[in-house]
Amino acid sequence: MYTQYESPLSSRYASPYMLELFSAQTRIRTWRQLWTELARAESELGLPITAAQVQALEAHQNDIDFEAAAAREKEVRHDVMAHVHTYGLAAPEAAGIIHLGATSCYVTDNADLILYRSALRYLRGELLKAMKNLADFAAQYKSLPTLGYTHYQPAQLVTVGKRATLWLQDLASDLEELDFVISTIPFLGCRGATGTEASLLELFDGDHVKVEELNCRLAEKFGFDHLYAVSGQTYPRKLDSRILSCLSAIAQSCYRFANDLRLLQHDRQVEEPFEKNQIGSSAMPYKRNPMRCERICSLSRYLMVDTMNAAMTASTQWLERTLDDSANRRISLPEGFLCADAILRLVQNVTNGLHVNEKIIARAVEEYLPFIATENLMMEAVKQGADRQQAHEAIRRCSMEATARMKNGEPCNLPQLLAQDSEFHLTEEQIRAGLQPEKYIGRCPEQVEAYLQTLAPLLKEVQSSSVDISV
Repeated sequence: MYTQYESPLSSRYASPYMLELFSAQTRIRTWRQLWTELARAESELGLPITAAQVQALEAHQNDIDFEAAAAREKEVRHDVMAHVHTYGLAAPEAAGIIHLGATSCYVTDNADLILYRSALRYLRGELLKAMKNLADFAAQYKSLPTLGYTHYQPAQLVTVGKRATLWLQDLASDLEELDFVISTIPFLGCRGATGTEASLLELFDGDHVKVEELNCRLAEKFGFDHLYAVSGQTYPRKLDSRILSCLSAIAQSCYRFANDLRLLQHDRQVEEPFEKNQIGSSAMPYKRNPMRCERICSLSRYLMVDTMNAAMTASTQWLERTLDDSANRRISLPEGFLCADAILRLVQNVTNGLHVNEKIIARAVEEYLPFIATENLMMEAVKQGADRQQAHEAIRRCSMEATARMKNGEPCNLPQLLAQDSEFHLTEEQIRAGLQPEKYIGRCPEQVEAYLQTLAPLLKEVQSSSVDISV
């Protein structure tokens, strides 16, 4: 295994479930299920296919001879026909009716639809676990004041929990989009070389009703409630673009969360998990790098860019069919799913072990609160007899002096400066009495509670999750 290239998505990042779902074994088994159900429906609708032949196909869905298929493909240069051949070898009594009335895209495209739907459903569960972790975190810290930033410059106070709801709301938006995509995936069915169903119409002696019934039965058998109204040979590649756009949206939200956390970890306010024996740097043993969040951002960039593959493929489908989509889709769609899976696993791991350094946060709040409180202090000064405009000027003048002092590495002395200003009319004791962080967080706790209440029905059955990230 060490002498050939292996995708890191397989060897390092993705889950066993997703790796198995996109394995050759699962894909070809799905092809065989499609061939079996096609034969069954054709038999039930009157074509000369016996129950014994259908049973033979059903009995041999799992015993796939990949070496024989590879040898056959090397000879005929066609992967689907190679597997038709090996399926016939496994079930010789049914060899003559396998793939009857179908074209290659009957198995390749319908199997993709089945696999993609399964992958999306799995990712939905993983996304919900990440959301539950963040919801629990937001609830725990809903009232903890922290310095808020605009333009990454100190602004007003928020709370640690309120900030977490911003990340959570992004993921909730992604969940809505994911649910829409899952609910609107149609089945292709058996449509023929150009989507006209001409082969089936010939098999059923011109009976349009039976052709429509066959496709409805196939869709129902595989759990789809509707089919594409029309198609060429393939299902429209617009769906691939929609799917990867949905996965990209998840990546965008996860990137935003992880990037914010990298900024917070730089300030030592909130940190990602760090194991007892974890090494932060080969050269600097003291380092505690946010490597998991950096990995989330790195993988998210890959997934966001991967979306362009589907967009370009969807835009270049010639008339009823061209094959320049095939090689690209074999890579871009499975790897997109594996990447989204890896990202959500990392997000679960990080959100389940976030470490909040409350004293560091309190120190930052204390440093900037005098500036944030100046509007309230000005109003109180006016109550004590100050002129509003003069008080405003005193704040401006003293703030500039305090800021210059801080830029010289000294602590903030704004309360002292204001108390010494004869035009401000407040003592230092009165000023410091007004510097209570809880007075400056607005409705953050109430906003967190209200928002989490809207998510409660969705997250009720979800368990908090921490995925073990071993590398």
